[in-house]
Amino acid sequence: MHLTPSGLSVPGPSRRTLLRGIGGAAALGAGVPLLSACGGSGSTAADSKTVTLGSNASDAVPKKAFAEIYAAFKKQSGITVDVNTKDHNTFQEQINTYLQGTPDDVFHWFAGYRMQFFASKGLATEIDDVWDKIGGNFPEAMKGLSKGEDGKFYFVPLYTYPWALFYRKSVFAEKGYEVPTTWDQLIALCKQMEKDKLVPIAFGDKDAWPALGTFDQLNFRTNGYDFHVELMAGKASWTDAKVRKVFDLWAELLPYHQEGAVGRTWQDAAQTLASKKAGMYLLGTFVGQQFTNKADLDDLDFFAFPEIDPAYGQDTVEAPTDGFMMSKSPKNKAGAVKLLEFLGTPEAEQIYLKADPNVVAASTKADTSSYSALQKKAYEMISGAKTLTQFMDRDSRPDFTSTVMQPALQKFIRDPKGVDSLLSSIERQKKTIFAS
Repeated sequence: MHLTPSGLSVPGPSRRTLLRGIGGAAALGAGVPLLSACGGSGSTAADSKTVTLGSNASDAVPKKAFAEIYAAFKKQSGITVDVNTKDHNTFQEQINTYLQGTPDDVFHWFAGYRMQFFASKGLATEIDDVWDKIGGNFPEAMKGLSKGEDGKFYFVPLYTYPWALFYRKSVFAEKGYEVPTTWDQLIALCKQMEKDKLVPIAFGDKDAWPALGTFDQLNFRTNGYDFHVELMAGKASWTDAKVRKVFDLWAELLPYHQEGAVGRTWQDAAQTLASKKAGMYLLGTFVGQQFTNKADLDDLDFFAFPEIDPAYGQDTVEAPTDGFMMSKSPKNKAGAVKLLEFLGTPEAEQIYLKADPNVVAASTKADTSSYSALQKKAYEMISGAKTLTQFMDRDSRPDFTSTVMQPALQKFIRDPKGVDSLLSSIERQKKTIFAS
């Protein structure tokens, strides 16, 4: 994650490429050469005063922020954290082999399905004892993201950020627009924006991942969290009438999206919102990276994707979450437990946010007094959610999302006709990939 001084988290090209690309496939079982560069610290015997940690935080800002957390932990516990930092791309491409070899005691990873995969393969240690200590620091939705399929805890979250519909406050005030809370209100607003010569919804899908976020919002608003999770895990069928309904709704909304989306980057789409040529934009809070003028950034606001089915309301929020796990056979398990307990405290999060004030704390007890207005709102949205999702390429197999879903959704965006054959193709490919 690249982080800007604007107070917003920004996923950089390396992360996004890997989340949706070959690196993700490697992380879920594809063979990769075992490189010593991605091995553990090389220690052969347990050292009660040292915990080893595999880190993908290779960028300077988060690397320094984590170092300050580990220094505080050492001061409190007397235990040194021996950090094994690798390039983010390398770490993700080789993590499957890394975890099957001699990994560090603790390692960075992602919440939800990506965590559950390694937990189910026996490549991580359950940490219920850690959650006995830290559980009161987190909302129920964050607890759910930290559990494996067996109901045990395997993950300690540190920071997160939401996806939502972004807009300019001054544009809404000038035009008299009101924030839509239902599907009908959203469609009506899009029609009014067209009359006012605005592009209703900015859209750029050149890199293929933004459309995944649009599908996620439509699916869990239409069919609920449980169905969405089952679909992402390969358990529900893409030919189900529930999925067809999602694409019917998308086809209704698509004409209000910016034309030529497949040839446009998310950054260029964001510029149309910044320049007040577009009225709204569905993206993560990293959209603020494109608002380089402080006055423009201060004018940026967002709202949750509107309700589609009252049974599900706006209960679910998409909030990619990063944190830590314990490897399968830690050399210093007692020390690793102490470190994870510390990482799950508001103190640790506040140390991180002070060094790197660009992300939202996962804990409900972290100090938010220094947050920007957008951070405060993001925090409130996430902490108030009934359920949290990650993002399609974190909630499902990355090899499925990269090789099947990304080209399929781009095909739909180019031509929303022929949905039935498209969904049949997705389902056939899903069965093959998930059976491997």
